[in-house]
This record gives sequence, structure tokens and C-alpha cells, in this order.
Amino acid sequence: MKWQRLLLVFLLIFLSATPSAFANKVSPPPAGMKKMTIPSSVLDITKENTYPNPTQDLPYLQPSEFTKKVLKTSKVKIDNPNLIRMLNESSINNSPLSIGLRATIYLGEWPLNYESMETSPNWQYQKINTNYFDNRGGNSNYQIHYVQETQKVVRGGLTAKVDKAEDVKKMMLLKAMNTTNLPLSFETIIGGGTKKDRVYNIPPKRLGYLYAYAPAINEKGKVTYGEVYLVLKGKQKKIMVKNVTSQGIGAWIPVQDHISFGFLASDHPR
Repeated sequence: MKWQRLLLVFLLIFLSATPSAFANKVSPPPAGMKKMTIPSSVLDITKENTYPNPTQDLPYLQPSEFTKKVLKTSKVKIDNPNLIRMLNESSINNSPLSIGLRATIYLGEWPLNYESMETSPNWQYQKINTNYFDNRGGNSNYQIHYVQETQKVVRGGLTAKVDKAEDVKKMMLLKAMNTTNLPLSFETIIGGGTKKDRVYNIPPKRLGYLYAYAPAINEKGKVTYGEVYLVLKGKQKKIMVKNVTSQGIGAWIPVQDHISFGFLASDHPR
């Protein structure tokens, strides 16, 4: 009889799991986002970029009613979009037969949330191009502007190895985008031949150097891990988290389709 009762319990669980109507629903970014001040030397090249970068549009998942209820029962904050999506995709319906139901379902070990401690820009994260002209033989100013000589791929990444790195990167990216209101991506490409009209004057008897840099955001904080269980007791459902640990983590996240410029006029070659 014992094995028959166990079989009935698991049949009830699987038969009552149904796709949620809220699985793909997204909500707009949180209100009150403050835009980070961008220096005048940093220009947007979205229209000029000869390589069309895909928009990094991470959804702000709206939890289903079932997910909202069970997340409220957790003593540890859960922000992981992938875990929320998994909970969204199933719901457990109440049934008269579920009154005597007892079950603890192990959902795995997850990075549960990311807490940001510092978000700071490096406007000269990586040099991607140098335009040069020798005007030492000239008698008047020579004008140059930015032209990307070769295609450049700029990559960011985590500063340390962590479990479920992709989940951690997604949480850090969402947090950094919310803080800066900048178009961020762990990879961005500047196409060869990309140009910008801003003019830089090289005085006579000087050499002119126009440096182009890809900016990036340095995100630092801590990620919290835990073993997640879905506990069913009759009509009650709750999330239980065990073996909670925290780990410091950092990441470099390039700013998509933006370039920081630095101009230098020199008497001698650099």
C-alpha cells in the first residue's frame, strides 16, 4: 500500500502541472531609473556602426500568480530570471485529493540573487582604433575625423569563476542596466569603416592622433546561492532554501554602440 500511495502523490503532482499563461509576460523596466552622466568625449554610434549589434533586450519577467505566492514564502530573496521562468511554466492546482498530499521536490542549487555594491564606468576600457595624420609640413590646421580601420570585437566577462555563470551574468547585466540606463552587453562589435563626423584640428608643425576606446561598466557585488525545494503540504505550497552561501563577484560589461575619443597633437611621433 505504501508504494501505491507514493505513486498517487507523484501522479497528482505531474497531472496538475500545467503551463502558465504568464510564462512569457514581461513588464517594463522599473520606474525611477537614473541615467548615468556620459562625458562629452563619448559618442553614440548606433546609426553609424557598420555592424548592426543585436539589441540586448533582457525581459523583466513578471511572475505568475502561482510564482508570486511561493516566492513570498521564501526567506531568501529570489531574483534569478531563469528560476522564475521555471516556476512560471508550471502551476499546481488545488484539488480535493490534495488534502493529504505531502511532498518535497528538489529544484536544484541556484544562484538566487545578486546584490550590487558598486557600479562604475571605465570610458577607456579597450582601445579599438587610432587615426593619425602628420601635419608637421603643413601651414594650416588639418582636419581629421574618426574612421574605424578594422572590425573590432569587444568582450566583457566575470572576474572570477562561479557556478552557473550564465545565470549570474544575466542578473548582473539586469542590475547594471537598471543602474546606468545604458545599452549594455557582454559582447559588442564595431564594424570596419564606421565613421563619425566630429572634426579634430591638427595644428601645423604637429602630428595628430585620434584614439578611439570602447567603454565598459565595472559591476561589483555578491551573489547568493542556495538549494531550492518546493514543499507541498495539502493545499499549501512554499519555497524552502537550504545551504545558503554568498560569494563576491565582479564583471566588466561593455557599453554597446558607444565610443570614447581622445585627441592628441604632438611635436614628436608617439
